[in-house]
Amino acid sequence: MSSLRPTIYFVRHGETDWNLEGRLQGQKDIPLNDFGRVQAEEAGRRLQALTPHPEDLDYVSSPMLRTRETMEIMREALGLHPTAYRLDDRLVELTFGAWEGLTWKEVRALTQQGAAARERDKWGFAPPGGGESYAMLTERVAPILDGITRETVMVGHGGVARAFLTVACGVNRRHAVNMDIWQGKVLVIEGRKHYWA
Repeated sequence: MSSLRPTIYFVRHGETDWNLEGRLQGQKDIPLNDFGRVQAEEAGRRLQALTPHPEDLDYVSSPMLRTRETMEIMREALGLHPTAYRLDDRLVELTFGAWEGLTWKEVRALTQQGAAARERDKWGFAPPGGGESYAMLTERVAPILDGITRETVMVGHGGVARAFLTVACGVNRRHAVNMDIWQGKVLVIEGRKHYWA
């Protein structure tokens, strides 16, 4: 990855009721809750403080409902037309397969062996029923970085942010899969560096 890549402002979608309940959302299309909408507005304010001309940036979102809602609220907070942004299907969250909709407690009750296998190798483990591993997700999202030609605001998911941090910034995989990806904040990726704003 070239350090000349334009800056990425990555925003994780705001909170959903499933986030609050600790459920594995993956590719289930869950809307934001009221607090999530407040977080989306807060991300817009943070972005405004980071970029003097937000209208000059490229805007791209995962096509999922929670990310589109976040993007549109954020753009309104920036004084921009809410729906003038691109969608990229590759930005969807990794799927947890048969485990989607469950809490980790429920997963462990259902399959102690599966939960233990994931704990041992969070990067390479793919849940049953068509689930994706972080390794698979990274293969899907890495090409997005090569296509960035100007400063870009990206609204995506926690797993996607972790994958980007390994590819763009060289974050250790074992560390990346356990990192907190905050809602309502902006993850700034500048060359090989990253920080929260």
